[in-house]
Amino acid sequence: MIAVGFDEAGRGPLAGPVCAAAVILPKSFPLEILNDSKKLSEKKRLAAEAVIKEKAVWGLAFVDHKTIDEMNILRASLYAMKLAFEDLRKKNANLDLSGLKGIADGNFVPPDLPIECEAVVKADAKFPEVMAASILAKTARDRLMVELDKKYPGYGYAKHKGYPTAAHKAACHKLGPSPIQRLSFSY
Repeated sequence: MIAVGFDEAGRGPLAGPVCAAAVILPKSFPLEILNDSKKLSEKKRLAAEAVIKEKAVWGLAFVDHKTIDEMNILRASLYAMKLAFEDLRKKNANLDLSGLKGIADGNFVPPDLPIECEAVVKADAKFPEVMAASILAKTARDRLMVELDKKYPGYGYAKHKGYPTAAHKAACHKLGPSPIQRLSFSY
């Protein structure tokens, strides 16, 4: 069985998009570089990201803050996983879906996938494909939040990446919500 791992980054922040990745690893992949993205240093995440992008089959997708507010963060996260799989397929048009199974981190699976998918709690600590997806999603989202910090200075996005830190909440109370604030989240 060949597995495609799904994971997201950015469910908990008060601002910015959620990002998801879908990854299929080759048999020759150096699994020792993988772990749950939250357990790797930034330096190790970035090094692993480069190897994943070079050697694996992968897709990535973002769902913006407005869509998160419209559909809720859980549904937006699952939708981002679906879009990440579509990106993976677009980049690999000849991908054979027979025998391919999805493993999604969490309690739910992405909607409307053309493959069987299983939800596994803490899959990002158990399955290499999901670990790789977690690394791609986190590095992509973190990179975007650093860019958005330049566009919306004063909120500290480069530092806290939109998570509900005391500094982020204080900036929101002082400056008002930023243009990328999730307005359905309380701050």
